[in-house]
Amino acid sequence: MLGYGNPGRRDDGLGPQLAEELAHRALPGVDVDSAYQLQAEDAAAVADHDVVVFVDADVSCPDPFELRPVLPAGEPRFSTHSLAPETVLSMAWKYLEALPEAYVLAIRGEDFDGFGEGLSDRAQRNLSAALGFIEEFLEERTSSCQKAST
Repeated sequence: MLGYGNPGRRDDGLGPQLAEELAHRALPGVDVDSAYQLQAEDAAAVADHDVVVFVDADVSCPDPFELRPVLPAGEPRFSTHSLAPETVLSMAWKYLEALPEAYVLAIRGEDFDGFGEGLSDRAQRNLSAALGFIEEFLEERTSSCQKAST
């Protein structure tokens, strides 16, 4: 699970906040990481897993969150700007011959304009709902992967 976003831009910190809270739960078989933005190096981490969930704040997804599958797409363009989850998957497939089952968990936020840490009340409620959902989702996927490998 990779949560990304800028905690210094209020609700844009939803991805890293979910990652931090999920990491404290120490789910067996679940690796948790967070980043300011997705980078080319993330393709190697993605390639090492059977299931990957990218978690980010979203201004337009339905309340409280949306989980959608992601497929590789796009050609990587190296710059100082972040990559999309589809591009990270494309790099994992193209350069590392790995294609994990992948999803984006978009969590609805509302305050992206200001600077400062801390989530809006709405984002905090949505984070709580997303955390309960993703914990169950990852436990289910981890169990399925462990059964398939035995």
